[in-house]
Amino acid sequence: MPALTCLRVPGALRLPVPFRLAPLCAVMLCSPLALADDAAIELPPLVITGASHRSPLMVVTNPKQPRQPVPAADGADYLKTIPGFNAIRNGGANGDPLFRGMFGSRLNILMDGGQMLGACPNRMDAPTAYLAPENFDQLTVIKGPQSVLWGPGGSAATILFERDTEPFSELGGRVDGSILAGSNGRFDRRIDASAGSRQGYLRLLANKAQADDYQDGNGDTVPSRWSKWNSDVLLGWTPDNDSLIELSGGRGDGEARYAGRSMDGSQFLRESLGVRFSKDNIGEVFRSLEGQVYYNYADHVMDNFSLRTPSGSGMMANPLASNVDRRTLGARLVGTWDWQAIELKSGVDGQRNEHRKRASSFSMMSSTYTDYDQFAWDKDAVFHNYGLFGELTWKVSRRQRWIAGARLDRASVKDYRQTLGSGMTLRANPTAEQTRRDTLPSGFLRYERDLAGVPATVYAGLGHTQRFPDYWELFSASPGPVGFVQPMESLVPEKTTQLDFGAHYRRDKLDAWASAYVGQVRDYILFSYGPGVMPGHLRSQASNIDARIMGGELGASYRLDSNWKTDASLAYAWGKNSSDDRPLAQTPPLEARFGLAYERSDWSAGALWRVVAAQNRVDEGKGNVVGKDFGSSSGFAVFSLNAAYRLTPEVKLSAGVDNLFDRHYSEHLNLAGNAGFGFSMDDPQAVSEPGRILWSKLDFSF
Repeated sequence: MPALTCLRVPGALRLPVPFRLAPLCAVMLCSPLALADDAAIELPPLVITGASHRSPLMVVTNPKQPRQPVPAADGADYLKTIPGFNAIRNGGANGDPLFRGMFGSRLNILMDGGQMLGACPNRMDAPTAYLAPENFDQLTVIKGPQSVLWGPGGSAATILFERDTEPFSELGGRVDGSILAGSNGRFDRRIDASAGSRQGYLRLLANKAQADDYQDGNGDTVPSRWSKWNSDVLLGWTPDNDSLIELSGGRGDGEARYAGRSMDGSQFLRESLGVRFSKDNIGEVFRSLEGQVYYNYADHVMDNFSLRTPSGSGMMANPLASNVDRRTLGARLVGTWDWQAIELKSGVDGQRNEHRKRASSFSMMSSTYTDYDQFAWDKDAVFHNYGLFGELTWKVSRRQRWIAGARLDRASVKDYRQTLGSGMTLRANPTAEQTRRDTLPSGFLRYERDLAGVPATVYAGLGHTQRFPDYWELFSASPGPVGFVQPMESLVPEKTTQLDFGAHYRRDKLDAWASAYVGQVRDYILFSYGPGVMPGHLRSQASNIDARIMGGELGASYRLDSNWKTDASLAYAWGKNSSDDRPLAQTPPLEARFGLAYERSDWSAGALWRVVAAQNRVDEGKGNVVGKDFGSSSGFAVFSLNAAYRLTPEVKLSAGVDNLFDRHYSEHLNLAGNAGFGFSMDDPQAVSEPGRILWSKLDFSF
C-alpha cells in the first residue's frame, strides 16, 4: 500500500470518529493525519492495515507495528498484507507464501541476510514458519528479478527480514514489547531489550505465541491450534562510528496441527548462529565492506498422534512419525565503490545445505511402535551454491538513473538415496551417489526517471534469472516405476525473463503507485497429481513446461481532510501453461483492499474491506509440492475494524475485530480438508477461514 503518514501535535496524536462511521468504509485502509502546530512530522499510524511502498518496485515496512488483520502468526501471515502476496493456507499457522502466483524458491527469503531452509518434504515447515515478524526491525520486498545482491533464484521477489540495532550514544538501555489477546485462545507475548554504550550493545529478543482451534463463519471448529516460541541474542561491538562486528545466536520451537494434512507438526526446532561485520567510509572510492557467515538448523518432526488421534483405518490407522532436518551454512562478502555518479556493489556468496531423514516404525504383528529416535539418520541430499555478483548504479543526471546487475552461480546437488519407494515398490535408486551441476547466469537492466514538473518517478527494467531446481522439486515428487526418468535426471533449471515497469506519484493529498510485469518462464517446474498405487494415495510428478505470466499491483491514498484518509489497492496475477494451452495452476484471484482511517489527538480508528474475486482459471490436479488446483473458488468480501489509544507517549493500546460480519469463506490457494478430521475424500473442500475474531494489543517502548 502507499506510504502511510500522519501529522502530529507535540505530545498528542489525533482522534478517531467513532465506529458509527464504519459503514461508510467501503473505501478504506488505514493511515491517518491530523493537525500540527506549524511543522508536519511523519509518523506511522497507530494500527497498520497495509505496507508502505518506498517505490513501485520496493516495499518497506516495520513488522513491529500493530496491524490488521490480527497480528501475524508467522512470516507468511505477515506478507499477506502486502498487495501481490498470498499464502497456501494450512489453517491457523505456517502457510506457504506466494508472490504474483510464484511459489517456493522463486521467492528468495532471507533473515538477517541468511537463508533458513525448512526440512519437510511437503513444506509443512516453510522458511517463514521459523520466523516471528515482530522480532525484526524492517521488512523489505524487491519485486521481480531486479536485484542480484541477495543470492540465486528469487525470480518473483527478494524478501528481506532484517534487524538493525540502533546504536547507543551513551550508556543506557531500551525495552520494547507487546502483549496480545484474542479470540480462539490467541495469546502473544514479546520482549525486545537492549543495553549498550558507544562501544557496543547487547540485545535480547524473545516471543511466545499460541492459539486454539478456530471456528469458521458457520460456527464449525477447524483443527488449527498452534504454539511457537523464539529467542535470539545479539552482541555488537562498535569500536567507532563506522565499524560494527556482531555475533548472534537464536533458538525456537513450536507445534501446529493441520486440518488439511494427514500429519501434524509436533516440532519446529530452529537453531541459528551468525557473525557479521561492516566498515564504512574506508576511502574516497572504496567506500565500504561488509560480510557475514551464518548457520541455520531446522529439526522438524511430524506425526499423527501428538495433536490428533490416529484414524484407525487406511494409511494412517496406526501411529506414525517422521523426523527430518536441514543444516545450512552460508557466507557473503560485498564491497561498495563510489565514483561520484557511479556506485558499484560487488561480491561473492556461497551456501551448503544438507538434508537428512528418519522415521518411526509400527509392527502389525505385535502392535509395537518404535519411535524415530531409535533409528539412524539417513542423509539424502547435499546442495552447494557459489555465486559472483555485481550491481551498478549510474546517476546520469539529477533525475535519471540506470541500474544494472549481473551474477553467475555454480550450483550442484548430490543424491545420497540408495533406494526409492518402500515396501513392495522398493528398488535401487538409479541416481544414487550421482552429482549434477549447472552454471546459471542472471542479470537485469533498469531505467528510472524522476519526471520534470511532475512529482512522479517512472521505471522499466528487464531481468533474466535462472533457478536451480530445489530440494522439493528434485526429491519430493513420488518415485516413478522402474525405467521412469527421475527428477534428478529430467528436471532442468527454470529460466525467467521478465519486464517490470511502474510509476509512483506523490503530491499534496494524493499518493498513487502502480507496478506491472510481463514475463516468459522457460522450463517452469510444475507438479502433477494423479492416483497412486495405494487406494486414496496421490502420486506427484514434477516436470518442465513453458509458461507466460503477467499482472501487477496498484494503489492510492487520498487525504480527505486533516484527519481523514482513504486507501485502496488492487493486485492481479495471470499465468498460462503455454506448453499445454492451460491456465497456470495455483494462480491467485483478483484482490482489492479499501481502507478508511481517522486519527486525532491520542486516538485513532480505521476500517479495512478486503474483496476477493472468484477464480475460475484452474488446472485441476496441477500445482506445486504443497497444493494443487481441485476446483474453482468463489469470491468473498471481509470487513474489519480497528481502534487505538495512546495512553502515554510510550504505551499504546489497540483493538480490532476481523471479519466483523462472521463471513464463511475459504481462500482459493488452500488445502482440502483431510479425511483424518472427517472431511470427504471424494468431494475435496478447501479448509474454511476463521469467522469473527476479536483482539486487543498493548505495545510499550521505554
